[in-house]
Amino acid sequence: MTSRYEVVIGLEVHVQLTTQTKIFCNCSTAFGKQPNSQTCPVCLGLPGALPVLNRKVAEYAIKTGLATNCSIAPRSIFARKNYFYPDLPKGYQISQFELPICEHGRLDIEVEGQPKSIGITRIHMEEDAGKLLHDSGDTSRVDLNRACTPLLEIVSEPDMRSSDEAIAYLKKLHQIVVYLGVCDGNLEEGSFRCDANVSIRPWGQKEFGTRAELKNINSFRFIKQAIDYEIERQTDILDDGGRVIQETRLFDTDSGTTRSMRGKEEAHDYRYFPDPDLVPLIVSDAWVEQMRRELPELPEAKISRFVGELGLPAYDAEVLAADRLMAEYYDSLVALNGNAKLCANWVMGELQRALNDSGTSIADCPVTPQLLAGILKRIDDNTISNKIAKTVFDAMWQSGKDADTIIEEQGLKQVTDTGAIEAIVDEVMAANPGQVEEYRGGKEKLMGFFVGQVMRATKGKANPAAVNEMLKKKLSG
Repeated sequence: MTSRYEVVIGLEVHVQLTTQTKIFCNCSTAFGKQPNSQTCPVCLGLPGALPVLNRKVAEYAIKTGLATNCSIAPRSIFARKNYFYPDLPKGYQISQFELPICEHGRLDIEVEGQPKSIGITRIHMEEDAGKLLHDSGDTSRVDLNRACTPLLEIVSEPDMRSSDEAIAYLKKLHQIVVYLGVCDGNLEEGSFRCDANVSIRPWGQKEFGTRAELKNINSFRFIKQAIDYEIERQTDILDDGGRVIQETRLFDTDSGTTRSMRGKEEAHDYRYFPDPDLVPLIVSDAWVEQMRRELPELPEAKISRFVGELGLPAYDAEVLAADRLMAEYYDSLVALNGNAKLCANWVMGELQRALNDSGTSIADCPVTPQLLAGILKRIDDNTISNKIAKTVFDAMWQSGKDADTIIEEQGLKQVTDTGAIEAIVDEVMAANPGQVEEYRGGKEKLMGFFVGQVMRATKGKANPAAVNEMLKKKLSG
């Protein structure tokens, strides 16, 4: 971005967990319900109400720590983070400070072919605050449905040196938490949101520059825009002889600029102290190993297996492994068919096209791996051609019928009888004597014309290989 200054970026990612209930009470975490309909004395912060930790939150934290190469603390404690805001009913947020559950991890990324390891300082559990609803007038209302919703805060080291590295890190982290099933990854609903700490310093300087925190951005595109703008803003300040101040800034998506929100607090401003209502969390080695056994095969391992064991090109492997459900669909299809590359072509091709065109998720796909395997089987045994297979697939998508039923009902069996194909080839050549002479005179590109004529005459049912072989034999004279 700039040649005079080195960019330094650290990210704090808030991951909303997919537990059915909140972190310290039994209230539902369902999204979009009537304001304040999912609350109780605990998440309302009423006097005398005592929090109780949701075990599933701790399990999700351990799994996330393991998947990001963290050390899992045998003992961690909850702390009160004290600040005042209208959507924080207790006047403090229950979080973790000095003793988080996960520390010292890393994520390996790649930008423009260059690998890099990004350190993860810590992962800790905390509760979310509520939400302010701003009416069109001068009124704001408080919805506390989100209060006490379980979060993981994942704090990186300041290891990123460009917005591209930041986005690569975020996408990798997003993929992992979705693979684990601990987060739905929905950026629009705020399930995965990011605070970016951005600073610049002259090249060669060891001390960090003064950072600005860009708060709660929930789109990869906007995060990149915000970081790039902030780098440019700080560069202009320093070039003009000014001084960057430490502050929290908001990103305006309409103007593509950041604006000051407030001065940035330091940790001591929050007056952290251990929460007296929650006992320390003790994590045994046996519990960690149980969580390790429950981890799914993660994207990097899946890509490695697709390339090493199935022989897929790296590109195919990365595309198929990008989404866990898509990868599982592909694995099921390969187990049924065995031809890894053919399966990959169909999943990335016809299946993905149909999903995109219909706006359907792979979880709701009407063509199961078993149904698609039926099509591939009929390609393999020459019952249908690849072209006819696409017709069968479209009919299967609409009807849910198996391949054999569709082929029989629509009369789609491939013509493989060489006698029948030879008769049609003779008819086509007789109807096009001029093109035959041109071909025999050296215009071999006309082969495509003849193939098209034969396929049209057979309504696409002739075996393409047999047609080509017969035409070459006949046209050669």
